[in-house]
Amino acid sequence: MEDVTPKAALYETFAAVGKALGNPARLLLLELLAQGERGVEELAEAAGMRLSNTSAQLKALSAAGLVAGRRSGPKVIYALAEESVGALVEQVKDFAAARLADAERAARAYLGDVGALEPVDLNELAERIEGAGVLVLDVRPAVEYAAGHIPGALSIPQSELAARLAELPADAEIVAYCRGRYCVMAPEAVRLLREHGYRARLLDGGLPEWRRTGHAVAAGATA
Repeated sequence: MEDVTPKAALYETFAAVGKALGNPARLLLLELLAQGERGVEELAEAAGMRLSNTSAQLKALSAAGLVAGRRSGPKVIYALAEESVGALVEQVKDFAAARLADAERAARAYLGDVGALEPVDLNELAERIEGAGVLVLDVRPAVEYAAGHIPGALSIPQSELAARLAELPADAEIVAYCRGRYCVMAPEAVRLLREHGYRARLLDGGLPEWRRTGHAVAAGATA
């Protein structure tokens, strides 16, 4: 049996990260953790996965240095190992969408024509929310909003939006966001708002992109 050379050992560790990312369930878990730390049970419920499978996938991500766990009583709480992990995952998605025809077609089939929703640049929104006339709408689940959100954003989960339209001002421009560029909740929310006569646009990115570009993030549940 041949000895493993230092070069081979080095590249084996590089490949371990790629292997950890080469699983749809793990990519989904990383996207969820980019919104804030979660327990295994919460992640399993949010991802629609069995608890045993979720635990196994988190262990694989931890072994690759992508997530870290800590004990909180009887529970293990997971978080991204560092902010750059989320950026890496988004780069993988963007690369696939730009270079692979199947990925681009799948993204369009899932998200629809997001260009028609007039995406608002992150920096543009940061400038505009200092003034008046724009309402930032967070359509992620309430637990994700509580973990971190754009300051001043109103929390109405996408699943509740149709029943809570009356809470929105009719004269404001609404900019909706969710987990990131490949999250379907915000595009669906913008289309629903437009169907009901609201001036609505999509944020070009979600909370993770907002945070990574250096903008302030607030935490705490909505009133």
